[in-house]
Amino acid sequence: MELSVLNDGKDRVKLVGCESPPTADSTGGRPFKSRRSCKDPVTDSMALTKDTRITLNDGNAMPVIGLGTYASPDVPKSLGEEATKIAIDVGYRHIDCAYIYGNEVQIGNAIRAKIADGTVKREDIFYTGKLWCTFFSPRLVRKGLEKSLQDLQLDYLDLFIMHWPFSLKPAGAEEPSNPDKPFVYDDVDFCATWEALEACKDAGLVKSIGVSNFNKRQLERLLSKPGLKYKPVCNQVECHVYLSQGKLQAYCSSKDIVLVAYSVLGSHRDKNWVDLSTPVLLEDPVLADVAANYNRSPAEVAMRFVLQKGIVVLAKSFSAARLKQNLGVFDFELTPEDMKTLEELDKNLHYGPFKEMKQHPEYPFHDEY
Repeated sequence: MELSVLNDGKDRVKLVGCESPPTADSTGGRPFKSRRSCKDPVTDSMALTKDTRITLNDGNAMPVIGLGTYASPDVPKSLGEEATKIAIDVGYRHIDCAYIYGNEVQIGNAIRAKIADGTVKREDIFYTGKLWCTFFSPRLVRKGLEKSLQDLQLDYLDLFIMHWPFSLKPAGAEEPSNPDKPFVYDDVDFCATWEALEACKDAGLVKSIGVSNFNKRQLERLLSKPGLKYKPVCNQVECHVYLSQGKLQAYCSSKDIVLVAYSVLGSHRDKNWVDLSTPVLLEDPVLADVAANYNRSPAEVAMRFVLQKGIVVLAKSFSAARLKQNLGVFDFELTPEDMKTLEELDKNLHYGPFKEMKQHPEYPFHDEY
């Protein structure tokens, strides 16, 4: 794995890692190193900036901070469109969305508007889309991708990932699933889905392909698939102070797979997905104490913790002030002692357990990691 520092998307300095993967308990001060004993001249995590990109195993580069665009159904889609424009204006270049969010039309409008007004070029933007589980049949994979491309009005996606490791029946696949209706299991092998994703990459419709919410066992099965052409470049998972994902991160690093974190601030507390009796991460007293020491908000420290572990951070906000504030995570560095203190808050707590699918054979969270 390499760390690339980009200057306004033009000049790239590649910082090449060295040997031997980190252990699961390595926590502080060495961001985005897939190797431990390093000749890399940059070992200070303050080298990270909003323009830093991590080089993926296929050679493409992903910005280390991205905008998450999920919003509950009661939030007007136009807010996501405006927030995406603001995010691009203040320096975000990584936009994370998904077909099932139901807002790719609006997010695409925002990206194309910022291209049209000269703020960015298409190649400056790293867009992640997700294949919803009703499109897992190999004959439907490209159809699902082309639906996203059509909604976005883009020629290609930078990254396309399987949203979950399980499949659902394709009935109603033309529209995002209705949360009031039960999910209907399907038995499509995700290895067959992966082969169709590889074909989409070969066709130039996507630059990189990856997975989301896979556990170690599922990653091993995919990586050992006969005839595997492309490894997943990333595994996007829930990750935060209460779910630090140390073991999964160590495994992914050993396979040159980047871990990408969603719900880094705990959760949006959407009652449709989250048990509201769970503790509110940003109200944790230990987190608050650490934040006070840096004169930072708990949210900034929670984000910096994940980023400093060497994990790509997706931060969701539709507030202009918070979008700017979130970029402040590059202005300070947590000490190894504070990283250890925050690591000890780990409760292995999934705010989004997707409990509706617990009976599916490929439900990922029965395993330890």
